[in-house]
Amino acid sequence: MAEIGFIGLGNMGGPMARNLKAAGHAVKGFDVMPAAVEAARDAGIETVDSAAAAADGVEAVFTMLPAGRHVRAVYLGADDQAGVIAAARKGTVMIDSSTIDVASARAVHAAAAEAGMPMVDAPVSGGVGGAEAGTLTMMVGGPDAAFAAAKPYLEIVGGRVIHAGGPGNGQVAKVCNNMILGITMIANAEAFTLAEKLGLDPKVLFDISSTSSGSNWAMLNHNPVPGVVETAAANRDYMPGFSTAMMHKDLQLAQAAAQEAGAATPLGAEAAALYTLFANAGHGDLDYSAIIKLIAAED
Repeated sequence: MAEIGFIGLGNMGGPMARNLKAAGHAVKGFDVMPAAVEAARDAGIETVDSAAAAADGVEAVFTMLPAGRHVRAVYLGADDQAGVIAAARKGTVMIDSSTIDVASARAVHAAAAEAGMPMVDAPVSGGVGGAEAGTLTMMVGGPDAAFAAAKPYLEIVGGRVIHAGGPGNGQVAKVCNNMILGITMIANAEAFTLAEKLGLDPKVLFDISSTSSGSNWAMLNHNPVPGVVETAAANRDYMPGFSTAMMHKDLQLAQAAAQEAGAATPLGAEAAALYTLFANAGHGDLDYSAIIKLIAAED
């Protein structure tokens, strides 16, 4: 079995690291948050005092970090701290599962390739539940050889591992997918709000739309109206599976990518604006389906 470094042991990274350990790999982890480090130790994961130490002498390194600037700093080094690329031995497989901007992902890929490190960007879909169950969808960007080297590790933490193409294409797939999700949730919120105002029971609309042309994944799984879909966050006071803050982040990344590519995404831009309003009103910790509160003008 392999020795693996894992940097970023939070809500997503922690369960992923535990699944790698449960599969028989030796995992040593690092996080800047003491609570995350303590939780990893409680799970039997060795912890170290720096990202560079986590990358030293291992066969593979995972990262799960908040933003592109963090990924650049960890891989390339910052503030006189050695980066993962410099600390790892040549040939170490590098797997970044953060959701970040495409430009940062491709910059780190280029640095890793120059140093002789196979690297993939592998952002995930499936939330904390998927991370805990090992059923995440992994959207993977990178050269064919790097994908082949990373795949055995990815298959432990993910239920579906899909090669999306070259460096950065995992990030492209993630932001495009979540732009669809954000736009669709707003459409659901508008339709169910309109139906209620016109006197149509939301369960009746669901029964009709779920088997008609209006059917969509967000409506079937994360319906924004309480009492319609049993497992939806709407039935738990919108306690998040996927938070408004995370949706806001992904929609902003999609808009940055669209601007860089010169692509027109007017519905994506409107979705980003609405989630910005909702997050800035103090609702970032609610599930993304709680956007119906903005649409319906609820408190």
